[in-house]
Amino acid sequence: SAPPPAWCRASIAPTAPGPPKNVPAACWARSAESLDRLYPAVGSSKPPRKRTTSQCKSEPPLLRTSKRTIYTAGRPPWYNEHGTQSKEAFVIGLGGGSASGKTTVATMIIEALDVPWVVLLSMDSFYKVLTKQQQEQAASNDFNFDHPDAFDFDLIIATLKKLKQGKSVKIPIYDFTTHSRKKEWKTLYGANVIIFEGIMAFADKELLKLLDLKIFVDTDSDIRLVRRLRRDISERGRDIEGVIKQYNKFVKPAFDQYIQPTMRLADIVVPRGSGNTVAIDLIVQHVHSQLEEVRAACCPAALASAHQCHPLPQTLSVLKSTPQVRGMHTIIRNKETSRDEFIFYSKRLMRLLIEHALSFLPFQSCTVQTPQGQDYEGRTYSGKQITGVSILRAGETMEPALRAVCKDVRIGTILIQTNCNTGEPELHYLRLPKDISEDHVILMDCTVSTGAAAMMAVRVLLDHDVPEDKIFLLSLLMAEMGVHSVAYAFPRVKIITTAVDKKVNDLFRIIPGIGNFGDRYFGTDAPPDWSDDEDALST
Repeated sequence: SAPPPAWCRASIAPTAPGPPKNVPAACWARSAESLDRLYPAVGSSKPPRKRTTSQCKSEPPLLRTSKRTIYTAGRPPWYNEHGTQSKEAFVIGLGGGSASGKTTVATMIIEALDVPWVVLLSMDSFYKVLTKQQQEQAASNDFNFDHPDAFDFDLIIATLKKLKQGKSVKIPIYDFTTHSRKKEWKTLYGANVIIFEGIMAFADKELLKLLDLKIFVDTDSDIRLVRRLRRDISERGRDIEGVIKQYNKFVKPAFDQYIQPTMRLADIVVPRGSGNTVAIDLIVQHVHSQLEEVRAACCPAALASAHQCHPLPQTLSVLKSTPQVRGMHTIIRNKETSRDEFIFYSKRLMRLLIEHALSFLPFQSCTVQTPQGQDYEGRTYSGKQITGVSILRAGETMEPALRAVCKDVRIGTILIQTNCNTGEPELHYLRLPKDISEDHVILMDCTVSTGAAAMMAVRVLLDHDVPEDKIFLLSLLMAEMGVHSVAYAFPRVKIITTAVDKKVNDLFRIIPGIGNFGDRYFGTDAPPDWSDDEDALST
């Protein structure tokens, strides 16, 4: 991402601030020197960080502001015809002293940006696990939580890298009352914009490389002290003496030595914090310009026409068009067919489709004994488990057929809707069974036109460590465009359908098609701008 425009840096941020008032030049120089020592030399290697396993807890996918609700548990829809991101997410780093208003400024930026997918990541989640001795020090306010060594920078950098690539991550949950990490971890997904805030947000060279825009929130020290007193006493169960002791012993010296010197690294300095609406407006304008570049680089038309002239891929399997199958297609494609008949014959096709799909699962030889005492050389499923995942809402109509032929099958759901303003698919809801990474996953959607929703659903499954060759995409009807898009992006995903239509019109509806499957099945009215990939739009 490009740096902020020169006029923005010149009007808001000082390029090389001198010593603050009441700080001798020699002390300022020592602070800068200590900051440089903190930075690792370029090319230096760090020992691998030991990982520990923990439970995972999903993060609530909503961030409510005064004007709107912003979804935070989604992933950016910017994928090219290869199924990869056309551009990484835009990362904003927010630094500043303790209680300077960083979170408030972040929330104001999110609200003013008015983009659908935002992740707000706090550095407070990444305090290191304390030893027993350090726990005792923390209990008596003698542990320095404002020193760079208190943070797990290796985990911070690894997390931001994955988020920037649009991947899911697990975030530790820190309990400030007990000074320890909770057993549960929360899950976040990549987004259009990632805002990372913390007192040491600019205190590591590798971390700085991941930030596309660096903002320093500069607030008067007296205001910060008052805010910290109010917060630590009311929210974290501290007493006033302990808060003041910690402030004088650790917080203020750390700010002078490690935090304030990083102001010179910022692209933008926001004096007065959340009260500086002019600076926040300029920040929002710059981020909007970066997002517009991304949207221009990812043209849906390019994805739609990338492989139209190619033969159908080998990963596609179409149910044999017997007179029976052809007859059922005739009934469900007929616009005069009643809803009852549409449902009845759709269910028959779904059952045949799923039976056909199960033949592609791995089987191994086995020998059983018949009631007559004779051996029978047979076959048995060699995988661990089968999980069905339906793309709401039309995909859930295939669940009964899957349950009818797969005993004790587990079911997950994904809700993907199309943004009316951008035309991009967006993930709005996700519920997947535990340990899905070890299963064969049957991904179900009744119609696929461009393949945009199916591709996003596959990406979500890959994020949850489901191997690509264990994903089976099932659909009653697909367009050639959607088949090519999914197959080219994910060449090891098995695509199984009962029919493939050649064309998609300008509104991305399959031609000759079947109509809006969800509306015909559930008896609802389709909006005028529906497409076969966005049946969830009407829920």
